[in-house]
Amino acid sequence: MRLRLRTAAVGIVAALTLSACGSTLPDNLRGEDSHSTTHAASPAAAKAKSKPEPADVALRPGETFEELSMAAKYTPKAPFGTGTDDYRCFLVDPKFAQDMIVSGVKIEPDNPAAVHHVILYKVDPANVAAAKARDARDAEQGWTCFGGSGVDSGPAAQLNNAEWVGAWAPGGGERVMADDIGIPLAKGSRIVIQMHYNLLAGGGADQSKARLRLTPASAGKKTPLETMLLPAPVELPCRKGTPGELCARTPAVADIRKRFGEEVATADLLHLLCGELKPGPTQSCTRPVTEAGFIRAVSGHMHLLGKSITVDVNKGTPQAKRVLDLPVWNFDDQGAIPLTTPYAVKKGDKVTVTCTHDQALRDVLPAYKGTKERYVAWGEGTTDEMCLGIVLFTRAS
Repeated sequence: MRLRLRTAAVGIVAALTLSACGSTLPDNLRGEDSHSTTHAASPAAAKAKSKPEPADVALRPGETFEELSMAAKYTPKAPFGTGTDDYRCFLVDPKFAQDMIVSGVKIEPDNPAAVHHVILYKVDPANVAAAKARDARDAEQGWTCFGGSGVDSGPAAQLNNAEWVGAWAPGGGERVMADDIGIPLAKGSRIVIQMHYNLLAGGGADQSKARLRLTPASAGKKTPLETMLLPAPVELPCRKGTPGELCARTPAVADIRKRFGEEVATADLLHLLCGELKPGPTQSCTRPVTEAGFIRAVSGHMHLLGKSITVDVNKGTPQAKRVLDLPVWNFDDQGAIPLTTPYAVKKGDKVTVTCTHDQALRDVLPAYKGTKERYVAWGEGTTDEMCLGIVLFTRAS
């Protein structure tokens, strides 16, 4: 299944190759149905705690582990001289002797205080030369990569079917897939490790690593697990009576562009994808399904001002199905939530992500201490915001 996004122009899609922080692989696609899940820990009370990481799952028949690591320590810094975030990509070679299937991922941040998220992108053999060239252009280890890995097989491919192998965000641990699914990696592929460092949390060098759970592709058939990103705008005004230049949208969005080197703000491009700009605490975006398939797990991603997030299929119709419902958002618990039974979607169905954010949370969260209130739009930084649904699916046979 490929749930394609219909946009006004290919250039819009290219600009929306979003970093999409958050967890991408289900803890184990045999868990509880996601529509019944809630989180007790509330960011509003500033008491959200990371869940203990789940214990490692023993290797299953035919599986092996392989560890990937950044080549050397890297000390993060704001790449454009301002801002409090550094997105850095590192190219690594798993040196597969044959085609493999990834059936689990465990990412281990070396400096967890500074690591906001980690995403592993696959680089198919046809794109390895481009990845090496991108790496060589920067004298330091790796390269700056706000908005994605900077290496893909075409702009539409990144947004429609994100080339993700796995990810880590708070609440993460090993993500082990069900026996019948996996992520193909061809012989000769490379992996890009994208690190998002939150400089507000402190500095210090980092050399994070990841462990892949692998099965030879020749050992048996597994259905490919794919990732669809569902971004929606964030347009959160300042509270009434709040002074300051950045409480106006235009200078606030210009500040985001400056901090992340954007020629055109993603905040503006999202409205070309999702519709008219309507400032307010709740935003949503609806996308059509263009090929039949099965939703296997769903997760959401917001930052610290997030209050709630949902993902619905055919919202507002008699056939409506809520596949993700997090009425109390917990930044420290972002693991993907598996559906007990894969949910079938057909061509013509629509998928909607809806997020609510709240400026009042900045009054109680330490990350905002000493900062001024501002108009909040989509941005890559920890104290900016996102609204993102992440759908893990398999195509119908």
